[in-house]
Amino acid sequence: MKTAIVILNWNTRDFLEQFLPVLLVSAGCAPDGQPLGDHAVIVADSASTDGSMEMMAEKFPGVRRIPLDRNYGFTGGYNRALAQLEGFDYFLLLNSDIEVQPGWLEPLVAYMDSHPGCGACGPKLHAWQDRDRFEYAGAAGGYLDAYGYPFCRGRVLKRVERDHGQYDDGPRSVFWVTGACLMVRSSLWRELGGLDDRFFAHMEEIDLCWRIQLAGWSVDVVPASVVWHVGGGTLPNNSPWKLELNYRNNLLMLENNLAKTYAARLYRKDPLRAARQGSAQARRVITRRMLLDGLSGLVYLLTGEWASLRAVLKAHKAYRTLRRTETPEEIAAWLPGNRAEVRGLWTKWIVLAALLQGDRIFETVHKI
Repeated sequence: MKTAIVILNWNTRDFLEQFLPVLLVSAGCAPDGQPLGDHAVIVADSASTDGSMEMMAEKFPGVRRIPLDRNYGFTGGYNRALAQLEGFDYFLLLNSDIEVQPGWLEPLVAYMDSHPGCGACGPKLHAWQDRDRFEYAGAAGGYLDAYGYPFCRGRVLKRVERDHGQYDDGPRSVFWVTGACLMVRSSLWRELGGLDDRFFAHMEEIDLCWRIQLAGWSVDVVPASVVWHVGGGTLPNNSPWKLELNYRNNLLMLENNLAKTYAARLYRKDPLRAARQGSAQARRVITRRMLLDGLSGLVYLLTGEWASLRAVLKAHKAYRTLRRTETPEEIAAWLPGNRAEVRGLWTKWIVLAALLQGDRIFETVHKI
């Protein structure tokens, strides 16, 4: 079959019950979920306790269900679920709190079919509560700034645009697309080992998209496809645990990919020299990012946000424990023959640019 549309569920019965019927129709499945064409909808369940699977068995018995013995997070859950799937060209990771409309899937499949150099793609992401406004988690495709802060076409920090077609100038290569609705070649997923299990949740899709680019593939947004995202269905935005994951995983993501990215740009004839220079440059950037995190912690201290301060401190401690640093020798061995062309890594600091430019920051983003 062409596409496995996989929803990883953890106690989101209401979203499944609300959004599955239209999804099944759009994927060419029977109302009970039985696949009738090229696409299948599959629900992997992270040991939910809200009756999700009982409801699925009653109302959507044709949907394949993959039960997991516990909640392994977004990363571990998808890695375990997708390891059980064979015979699909593409995996499409879809949040349970995504609403689709007829015709959303075809542009993504057609784009992947016709662009063999594309490793992953995604749609435009709108807010479910405000239909023509971009949604925070991905908007119209994302970039990464000089210190690892992610931002999007249509969303910078907490400022979000309305979609009036400003990013509809055809598919475009970006740095990352949202994990709320992410299509990736199944063969590439397996080659790269899927998501990084250490992340558990948050920023794992940005790390994957970065690794996809380092492997020589593009990551593209396809604006002809639009979906609507509720957001915050599992962890609320004010959760200290969510804050800790974001701080920790941002550093892990930089540790995973930054040295290779710089080394690939510097590489001419001597791979070891380029690897050493790239590693040193990456270390400087990560140190600066940790200092910026420390300034955030100081703000939390001065404003009495003790839970947020603890989240930053715990994130840095966990990063030091979990990080896996490649040696210059390992990077040098990778360099010859690599096809890496990382796009969408901005050379400036988005936080400062947004403070100085206000709403005009979107004019800058549009030109990247």
